[in-house]
Order: sequence, then structure tokens, then C-alpha cells
Amino acid sequence: MSSQITNREQAKARARELRAELAASGAPVSHSQALELVARELGYRDWNTASARLSNEPEVPLQVGDQVAGRYLKQPFAGRVLAVREIYDGAAFEVTIHFDEPVDVVEFDSFSNLRTRVTITVSPGGVSQARTSDGVPHMIVEQTSAALI
Repeated sequence: MSSQITNREQAKARARELRAELAASGAPVSHSQALELVARELGYRDWNTASARLSNEPEVPLQVGDQVAGRYLKQPFAGRVLAVREIYDGAAFEVTIHFDEPVDVVEFDSFSNLRTRVTITVSPGGVSQARTSDGVPHMIVEQTSAALI
């Protein structure tokens, strides 16, 4: 769990989880003690240090070079992130993805339209606000492996 923590809110949520786990096992701790334990889990000497460092970490769900997978216009895909741009103060991200294999975006059997690259706006959770006529998000994307930088 601690390797997935990239910001202060996630660390606080982990402290709440840890506090509940310890209370259930008969070893209750205060919230401040739970924060200190989470800081140590993350490799910091104390909560103040962790809090200061984590507040500077942007919450960007995808990075350039990440391997991703998901669905684009209802079709499964795998690919690599070529570009990411934060928009609306982090409420959304414009992402360019190059597909490993072309994706046919037409549902008709009589013809095809293959795409190899797409630029789309997604939420921090990787879901586009744009939807097909039947309400399915245009894109649902998640990281499968991080870029090695």
C-alpha cells in the first residue's frame, strides 16, 4: 500500500486505515501515532517531514512513457503514454496514447477505421467525461507499468 501513496491526502487515508486495523487487533493508537507510523512506512523520519515532502508531489495519474491499458470507444487496448498535460488545475489531464496495436473505432462489420494514436481528456481516475451515445466513456485507461526514467 505505501508504494501507492504519492500525496498527503493518501497518507492520511492510510493512517486512518492503519488506526482501524490496529484498533481491531486490540492495539489502538491515536491518529497522530498512526500518522507517525505511516511516515516511517514511507521512509521518512517523522510525519512533519513526510507531510512537507508529500505536499510537493503532484498527483498525476499517468506519466510520459508509462505502459497503459484500457478501453477506447469500447475496444480494448494497450499502449504507451506519449504526452500528459494537466488542465483545470489538476481536475483533468490531456493524455496522448500510442496504441501497441491499431484500434478499430467503428462497430460496423462493413468497414473499419483504425487508430494508432489518440489525444483525449481524462479525469485523475483515467476516465473520460466524453461518452458514446449509449453512455459508455470514450476512454478508460490505467497504468500497467511505470516509465523508467
